[in-house]
Amino acid sequence: MSIVGGVFLVEKVSILVKNGLIVTMDSMRRVYSEGYVAIDGDRIVDVGRGDPCGRYVAEETIDAGRGVVMPSFLCAHTHFYGELLRASPWFARIEPPTDFMQNLQRIWWALDVLLGYEDAYAAALIGSIDFLRTGTTMFFDNISSPNAIDGVLDYMEKAVNEVGIRGILSFEATQRRSIEEGVRGVRENERFIKKNNFDPEKLVKGAIYLHASFTVSDDLFILAREVANKYNALLSIHTEEGLVDVYHCIERYGMRPIERMEKLGFLGPDVILVHVVQANDDELEIIRKSGAHVAHNVMSNMLNAVGVPRVPEMIRKSINVGIGNDGYIFDVFENMRTTYLIHKVWRLDPRILSPLEVVEMATVNVAKMFHVDNMLGSLEPGKKADLIIIKPELPPTPVNQDTVYGHIVNTFNGRDVDTVIVNGRILMRDKKILTIDVEKAKEYVYRVVEKLWDRLLSKGEYQLDVLEITKPKCFSK
Repeated sequence: MSIVGGVFLVEKVSILVKNGLIVTMDSMRRVYSEGYVAIDGDRIVDVGRGDPCGRYVAEETIDAGRGVVMPSFLCAHTHFYGELLRASPWFARIEPPTDFMQNLQRIWWALDVLLGYEDAYAAALIGSIDFLRTGTTMFFDNISSPNAIDGVLDYMEKAVNEVGIRGILSFEATQRRSIEEGVRGVRENERFIKKNNFDPEKLVKGAIYLHASFTVSDDLFILAREVANKYNALLSIHTEEGLVDVYHCIERYGMRPIERMEKLGFLGPDVILVHVVQANDDELEIIRKSGAHVAHNVMSNMLNAVGVPRVPEMIRKSINVGIGNDGYIFDVFENMRTTYLIHKVWRLDPRILSPLEVVEMATVNVAKMFHVDNMLGSLEPGKKADLIIIKPELPPTPVNQDTVYGHIVNTFNGRDVDTVIVNGRILMRDKKILTIDVEKAKEYVYRVVEKLWDRLLSKGEYQLDVLEITKPKCFSK
């Protein structure tokens, strides 16, 4: 509401969310027991306490019904193609891996050589749906598909745009098969960065991704850093997820992986180190001094039995840590809850990590590592209008400004997300996704997955076809 000549004027806005418990995640971590969020276009114009009636007239008013209104979540690290193996019968046919390296060899590296363009599109489609319906609206994904490199990120971008969320897409550059293949991976990332990163209207951006120290040469590290510097792009890499990464680096280079990255000039505030399970004190100090960030993927670490990273020490050192899923469970509430619990039991100390710290690791911390904290991660005037409304079915105790962080971490789940707004656009209302026909999309993805599983089960030679995927009109609304 503005005042002109002593007369109060009602402001017009596009969306007014009212009657909500507003969790701002601003610098003061303010929570309004009954408040509102006013949105005009793609921006938040006001966040406040009380009833905004008489202050704004909106094209659309959403009554939150005393539900929790908060910034939508961001995922620090994911692999969409991980969704394609969920509960696959192929797992019963292989010899069970006994360690992390065998996991890579028998599962993921056996899969990635079979992935084609249609698989990449289908994975991004179902993954984006999974994110949207559970309240995550920005992510950092990387794909490994050595027989479908050139242009693969465009197919994934198409799927993400159909759903309507934000994202960072990258190709996992690796040299475990050839030197040239790693360079092609970096160049695919460079192509996509040039195509997308300088257009402010695009919700999907590019970044540079390297697989891991034990599959990457010094030259590729240097090339990746040069490309990132040229385009002011983010860099990310799997780091000390398993001991193989550490032992290989010590044997080959006489130093640990994070020490190697420091020596090569790779580290900096634009770098996201994924996992960091095996780091020692010296390496944590290197991370701190460099300003690099850490993506913590607790449920994946448990699945792969690689250990628990030293997140409490990282926090004490002011290393920025965000929560990812590594392509395993896409429901951010499950990942937050597991993050909250695992460090307590691992350290035999129930004081480790508060609910607020965990919520920060899924919102403002990830926004900071993505370098979008001026736009996302909190509900504040001038920021992008990315928010969710959570309506839990039956919380066992009152949900209010004193209890809300505890409920977000300990009570809520992805099925409680009722409404999702991205860039000022309502993508989900009353738990129904509005942008695509979910049932038809699901049927399509299932057909693609069944063909992929057949290829895995056959263990025969397979020649990938370049499939031209046009926008499936039956999915869009």
